[in-house]
Amino acid sequence: MIRLFSSVLMILAIAAATTAYSQEKTITVFAAASLANALDDVDAAFTRQSGIKVVRSYDASSALIKQIENGASADVFFSADLKWMDYGVEHRLINESTRVDLLGNRLVLIATKSSNINHVDIVPGFDLVKLTGDGRIATGDVKAAPVGLYAKTALQKLGVWQSIEPKMVITANVRAALVLVARGVTPLGIVYSTDAKVEPGVKVVGVFPDNSHDPIIYPVAATVNAKPETPQYLAFLRSTAAKSIFEGYGFSMLAKPKF
Repeated sequence: MIRLFSSVLMILAIAAATTAYSQEKTITVFAAASLANALDDVDAAFTRQSGIKVVRSYDASSALIKQIENGASADVFFSADLKWMDYGVEHRLINESTRVDLLGNRLVLIATKSSNINHVDIVPGFDLVKLTGDGRIATGDVKAAPVGLYAKTALQKLGVWQSIEPKMVITANVRAALVLVARGVTPLGIVYSTDAKVEPGVKVVGVFPDNSHDPIIYPVAATVNAKPETPQYLAFLRSTAAKSIFEGYGFSMLAKPKF
């Protein structure tokens, strides 16, 4: 009888654990690749506070919104530019009423850590071709990935795009470009300042003037099919705790913290 009672208790305990697991609250966030390190820490803080688990998918904003359009399940879209968030709104993938322009960033020229290049004055007509030498320069897809769009715009405005275009190495997203420079595959790259900050294998050698490209803005919003827990997550992104983490990674906070 005692053995039977113990078995029943064990079965009930397993059933309770299984039910609790199945009811675990989880939200899925599709976020720009450049947010990876900072958002990992923000999400960990959110989970500790709320008990809600966050599943993240990082890639170029262009790739992520297309995945959502093609039916991928996501509760939050966190873009590295306004263009792809606008696309999501226009295609009725995003709940526009939840949209917030949350973060800012800067565009920089990076070199491999061991490079002899230490400082570049990024001004109209600067000789980027000469700086690359026999090598090439990496950045994200200039037709889709936000970092690539910013980079091409800046290089065009500075009058050097035509000369440097043949030497460009185009990658899927900004972190892929960062890796190429860190490993010395390409001597130079164009990424965000926050990417350079988390990669010890590179150094910033120049900062693109703000007036050479559109402001780098990261909007975030819920998708039209977002789970009920999503507003709680979006609110946390605007907390002083999240602000401290984002700013620690070099982002500027554009939205005023709510709490």
